[in-house]
Amino acid sequence: MASLQDIATSAYINLLSVLMFLLGFAFLRLQPINDRVYFPKWYLKGIRESPNKSGTLVKKFVNLDFKTYLFFWNWMPAALRMPESELIDHAGLDSVVYIRIYLLGLKIFVPIAILSFAVLVPLNCTGKTLDDIKDLTYSDIDKLSISNIPSGSFRLSAHIIMAYVFTFWTCYILYKEYEIISDKRLEFIASENRRPDQFTVLVRNIPPESDESVSEHVEHFFSVNHPEHYLTHQVVYNANKLAKLVKELKSWQNWLSYYETRFERNPKKRPRTKTGLWGLFGRSVDAIEYHKTEIEKIIQEEIDEREKVISDPKSIVPAAFVSFKSRWGAAVCAQTQQSRNPTLWLTEWAPEPCDVYWDNLAMPYVQLTVKQLIIAVTMFFLTFFFMIPIAFVQSLASIEGIQKVLVFLRPLIRMKRVKSVVQGFLPGIALKMFTASLPTILVQMSKMEGHTCHSALDRRTAGKYHLFVLVNVFLGSIITGAAFDQLYAFLNEAPSSIPKTVGVAIPMKATFFITYIMVDGWAGIAAEIIRVVPLIKFHFKNTFFVKTKQDKEEAMDPGSLSFATTEPRIQLYFLLGLVYSVATPIILPFILVFFAFSYTVYRHQIINVYDQNYESGGRFWPDVHRRIIISLIISQVLLMGLLSTKNAAKSTPLLLVLALFTIWFHIFCKGRFESAFVKFPLQEAMKKDTTERAKEPKLDLKAYLRDAYVHPALKGAEIERPAAVDEEEKNPLVSTKRRTSKSSSGSFGAEDAIEELLSYL
Repeated sequence: MASLQDIATSAYINLLSVLMFLLGFAFLRLQPINDRVYFPKWYLKGIRESPNKSGTLVKKFVNLDFKTYLFFWNWMPAALRMPESELIDHAGLDSVVYIRIYLLGLKIFVPIAILSFAVLVPLNCTGKTLDDIKDLTYSDIDKLSISNIPSGSFRLSAHIIMAYVFTFWTCYILYKEYEIISDKRLEFIASENRRPDQFTVLVRNIPPESDESVSEHVEHFFSVNHPEHYLTHQVVYNANKLAKLVKELKSWQNWLSYYETRFERNPKKRPRTKTGLWGLFGRSVDAIEYHKTEIEKIIQEEIDEREKVISDPKSIVPAAFVSFKSRWGAAVCAQTQQSRNPTLWLTEWAPEPCDVYWDNLAMPYVQLTVKQLIIAVTMFFLTFFFMIPIAFVQSLASIEGIQKVLVFLRPLIRMKRVKSVVQGFLPGIALKMFTASLPTILVQMSKMEGHTCHSALDRRTAGKYHLFVLVNVFLGSIITGAAFDQLYAFLNEAPSSIPKTVGVAIPMKATFFITYIMVDGWAGIAAEIIRVVPLIKFHFKNTFFVKTKQDKEEAMDPGSLSFATTEPRIQLYFLLGLVYSVATPIILPFILVFFAFSYTVYRHQIINVYDQNYESGGRFWPDVHRRIIISLIISQVLLMGLLSTKNAAKSTPLLLVLALFTIWFHIFCKGRFESAFVKFPLQEAMKKDTTERAKEPKLDLKAYLRDAYVHPALKGAEIERPAAVDEEEKNPLVSTKRRTSKSSSGSFGAEDAIEELLSYL
């Protein structure tokens, strides 16, 4: 158990790390040679020029204006200065909604921290229960927790009252924020420029038809069922192999540029490489000639594969992007059932073209459901059995664990300063390092589930990561922090006693979470802004691969907000704040520093660095709201368990009512606001269509949508396209080639009626 001195040592180490990162960033960002690393967004927008085009050779690489170094901190007020409306235009609504999560944390926890320190901390520190218990190991921080309150004391009623106050305040702020975000989303959609996804619907699980191709089948189905609004469509090709060849070709071309650059700098010596794995094994050959030969082979493979994809009907998968003449028509199609069989002709809003995850569009419906089941089972075992290695790592990160495994270090560890470092710093850093590779695993699992867009992949991955953080990082660290026997006891006890067990352990683990917050939430966020990896990659590419201005643009790595990994990490801080606000309020100042510092850092990154890969209009906000509600309910349940050990069982009904109120509040918010994040109101669609027709009456929408949803690997290829419905408007009865007696949905529908009418005629 970490003492107050251990916490102070950890704070000193982490604050020193933060200062070093910030000073390093302040220096590096001012150097002309690094300008594209720390301000890439402005270059991508085309409104920033390289600062090293003139002046002496030294000035092209190093900033010699020493006055600028005196104001190294000015990036902080600059990051906070841009108005939110301008920030939405600059970076998009997704980015703004994301940083509002940090702002939400400040809105919730600043008043809670003030009340906790004004009411609960004085009550806790004057309890003197821990001083009266002999043979009990505790720290000074424990004296500020609920553990110092005597069992059955009337003082516990203050904690119950504060639990009510904190819950009502949190729900009020969540409601107001949900209202603000939903209004911003509707305003953003209404004011957004024209985009292909506003007119397009993704159709999956198209039933087979023996007399028609997939393209003809789609055209006839939507011409009949949406005759006044259907415009055109683009069938989906299984071009996954072709996309891999295109990617492989790009890699070989980059390495060819690298070797040609080396040869230009040293013409006397031609570069050589080996033909084996990673260029380290096999026969030694001339690198330039070898790469040119391999590039020619891949180009021919790409040409052959492209022709195969376009000409082979089997390359067309039962999916298509169907475009309509208006947003209203697309909204009706995307938000309604198309056939009697709900598993056929599945429609959903098409992602914007850059958001499409093409690899999964070829996945059949049956295979999709089977994979989702497999991933759900795998996720269960991964989440709950990962607790065992976490318990092992946590035990090794303690004084006792190190002394058992590394006996020769016992004299060193017994030194006071070394012990403080181990107790106050090592457990937090060990847990963070051990879970570092987990997001990559979860992303691959989400990809296997068959989601068709990157934004959905991020949301699903975030859901998995949140479950993992909740079970392993929070509950696992509380229960299994010391040894495996605790884990065994936890897994074998009755479910009804788990809240009591965890509730007892919560105050004792406050010091661990304080150290974790400083490692992950302070030093980790400071490391984000210095961008060490993108800095190294840019200069490496700039040295060996860059030959043209376009190459320099590609060498920049602006990155983007990793919602799948960062949002669940934020949720851990909401959970810790809500759980410990009543039990051990001393943790709240550390959490407030995290929210304030993260808000400033990510605002700066969004303005100057990140370039989002897609724009979903804040679609992920309902997930954020739901997870905070889950944290609130967990805090109430654990407080019940904790108070039951304090002979305050009569308080259980009061806290149970509070939990039921929280659940009701979530259901109310879901019904009130969530539809704005999953549906597009027909009123708004009609309003935007009417305005656009008045402004651009001669808009050729078909030409605008022509190549929007062509697979990136097939861009520029001659693909057979359907005739425009506009050419058939003179004859409203669209003839079909089918002679089957049933429609695609398995029922006698409008299409069959038209066929029967034509046959009589």
